[in-house]
Amino acid sequence: MTTSPGRPDLLGGPPPTKLTIDPAAARALGAGEDPETVAGHFPDSSLAWATLAERSLDAGSPVTSYAYARTGYHRGLDQLRHAGWRGHGPIPWSHEPNQGFLRALAALARAATAIGETEEATRCRDFLADSDPQAADALGLKTI
Repeated sequence: MTTSPGRPDLLGGPPPTKLTIDPAAARALGAGEDPETVAGHFPDSSLAWATLAERSLDAGSPVTSYAYARTGYHRGLDQLRHAGWRGHGPIPWSHEPNQGFLRALAALARAATAIGETEEATRCRDFLADSDPQAADALGLKTI
C-alpha cells in the first residue's frame, strides 16, 4: 500500500475507510424530516438512528437513546465491513458519510454512561478515539 505514488506507507496500517452516503436519507434529514420517519424509510441510515439517539438522550430517555444508538452502530458496522473495513483502522470524521456511524458510536457511549454501563461506555469512547481522534473532539467525548 502506498500513501502517494512512489511513497510507501511506513506505518503499515489499513487505509481509511470511507462510507458512501445514502443521499435520500441525508436529504430527508437535511430537509427537516422527522428522524423517526427517516429511520423507518431508510433503516440502514446510521445518521437517522444517531439523530434519534441524540434527541432521546437530550429528552432524558437514556434507555431509548441506547437502543437507537446501538441500532445505528450496528447498521454502521455492517456498512463499514461492506466497504472493506476489517475491524480496525481509521474511519475519518472529515468524510461526511462516516459521521452517522461515528455519531451513533458517540451516542452509544453517552447513553451507556447514563445507564451505568461503564464497560460499554469506555469501549465506545476508545473505539471512537481509535477511529478518529478528531471525531472524539468534535463530539465532545474527551471529558466523559
